[in-house]
Amino acid sequence: MDNHIGFTVVTPNYNMANYLEETIQSVIENLGINDEYFIIDGGSSDNSVEIIKKYEDKITGWISEPDNGYADALRKGFEMSSAPLMCWINSGDVFLRGTLDLVRRQFNNTSPDLLFGDDYYIDENSHILQHSSGYVKSLKRMMLYGGWTPLQDACYWRRSLYDAVDGINAGIQHAADYDLFLKMSLHGECEYFPAVLSAFRRHGNQKSISGQSSYSAERAKIQLRESNTSGISTSYLHLFYKFICFLRARFAFLNKKKTDKIGFLINEVEACLLASND
Repeated sequence: MDNHIGFTVVTPNYNMANYLEETIQSVIENLGINDEYFIIDGGSSDNSVEIIKKYEDKITGWISEPDNGYADALRKGFEMSSAPLMCWINSGDVFLRGTLDLVRRQFNNTSPDLLFGDDYYIDENSHILQHSSGYVKSLKRMMLYGGWTPLQDACYWRRSLYDAVDGINAGIQHAADYDLFLKMSLHGECEYFPAVLSAFRRHGNQKSISGQSSYSAERAKIQLRESNTSGISTSYLHLFYKFICFLRARFAFLNKKKTDKIGFLINEVEACLLASND
């Protein structure tokens, strides 16, 4: 068992100075002796670069230059890296204390290709709004037939799987996360990890909010590309899993878990395993 297997963490950033420092601090607090951290800035016009420079002695590398979107930034970051485990955390989102070590141990214990877990939603002032469940029985089927996407900030995978699917597609503007996780779910061994690992920040500048129609259109094209069967059974599977996704979106008890952390500042909580009855 290798308790020091290294992680590559990449943060794409563009004009997110209001939240960037909190993201950087949460990653640095998690880094181990073999971990790497890269920040890829898209040529921000705010004070993002000044914030990055403040921490450049604690990170592995960074660049600031115009890019073609978050997927292009992520591809640049992952191409600069070498560690065998990989993940990304968007500027604005945060790791909980102890996240990388908890995930590292799980990779050692069960040897999956990809782990996906739970997160908290936080507001613009870093207070916890809810505990969001990432659990699905079959990631592959939920993604391919239902169009569901795992909680990106709570996903971690092996470089070997990332390379096997040719990494993230820098040409996709909105749904590159869906494309990458779908490809990895189709080619690798994916495991739900019952743990709260990160926090996803709700704010008005998110592409997933402002570009929802474009995201949906790209996702539909990706689903069609990856579908390799036809007929009644496939139609049934699409209807069934879309219905499951509909239920998850409409009924809070299916994707929100009770927690006593509502209202807490996110830096007051740690990554934690969930009890069997959670």
